[in-house]
Amino acid sequence: MSAHLSGPGSQFVKAIIYHNPRCSKSRQTLALLEERGVDIEVIEYLKDAPDAALLRSLMEMLDKPPREVIRRGEAAFTALGLAAKLDDGEALIAAIAAHPVLLERPIVVVGQRAAIGRPPENVLALLDSTR
Repeated sequence: MSAHLSGPGSQFVKAIIYHNPRCSKSRQTLALLEERGVDIEVIEYLKDAPDAALLRSLMEMLDKPPREVIRRGEAAFTALGLAAKLDDGEALIAAIAAHPVLLERPIVVVGQRAAIGRPPENVLALLDSTR
């Protein structure tokens, strides 16, 4: 879908969303981007899991450590004993790479910046920065 933001100074905006279609916040964030006319690449990260290098890059763009992008309520978090490893960023990255359900969602990337769509409106700052 190729579109652009409307209004003064509008330009084409390309975004990548790491999306889980079963997640309501992820669906809401995707709808928000579509409403804003953003050209979106959708990556269903549970089917196409990010590797450790991509996860490191996403965390750098988010400006967040791994402990802030891991879903602590998932069964895998408890089963892997990750509560005891919250200060070990590499262990958390390895766990997320092996169990992508642990990745907080959705993550939207625009250029070299990223935001977690919780709430979905969090991603609007990324769009505003492109104007």
